[in-house]
Amino acid sequence: MEQGRTREEVRPPYASAASVTAHPSARVPEQARGEHTHSEPPAPRVVVRRHSVRGQILDALRAALADGELVPGRVYSAPALGARFGVSATPVREAMQQLAVEGAVEVVPNRGFRISERGPRELAELAEVRALIEVPVMLRLARTVPPTGWCALRPLADATVAAAAGGDRASYAEADRAFHGAVLALSGNAQLVTVADDLHRRSQWPLKAGPVTRRADLPADAAEHTALLDALIAQDVAVVQSLVRAHFTGVGV
Repeated sequence: MEQGRTREEVRPPYASAASVTAHPSARVPEQARGEHTHSEPPAPRVVVRRHSVRGQILDALRAALADGELVPGRVYSAPALGARFGVSATPVREAMQQLAVEGAVEVVPNRGFRISERGPRELAELAEVRALIEVPVMLRLARTVPPTGWCALRPLADATVAAAAGGDRASYAEADRAFHGAVLALSGNAQLVTVADDLHRRSQWPLKAGPVTRRADLPADAAEHTALLDALIAQDVAVVQSLVRAHFTGVGV
């Protein structure tokens, strides 16, 4: 007779970070929490999917980065973050290693991970590279995609407006990337979408002075998505060109 295993539940370490739930397949049946009786069949063995927990932690850490809750220059240990999440240090360490590969954090031997410190120049460089990639593609799509092809993106543009109105920077960051990714996906170039999304995510990491925003007024930024979509549907290439170039002149989104 074997007592069922429990899963690691992930709790958001910050009040404003997106809530994280465990993978449905990792749930433990009620009968696995106690002793079996002779009238009950043995509970199935429950296997915790560590990659799922790590993925949830990674998403929550990225949200905390976008929201500025992980402070640039500060060192965070995997055990301490694990305690806040309610999991062991291992999935936190694995997630932080991924962020180190992406350049969001730096490994500090025997201490943990330092949130990378970036200045306005690096953010401007990211915006320049994004513009070089995205602007020509958007202009080409404005000439080739029929109006009906753009209508499906309306809910994504509306999602950025809703997130901006709520003042949730982490939710806005996700909605913003989803909209840009959907636009670029119409090119049919999966590699382009992947590279652009990586650059976009990097542009959302915090600066030394605080959370990354293109302007203090997120609703104004979200309104640019709506205006851009309207111009694309109208096939007004001149307006599209003006909007997309202006969209990359600041920092952040």
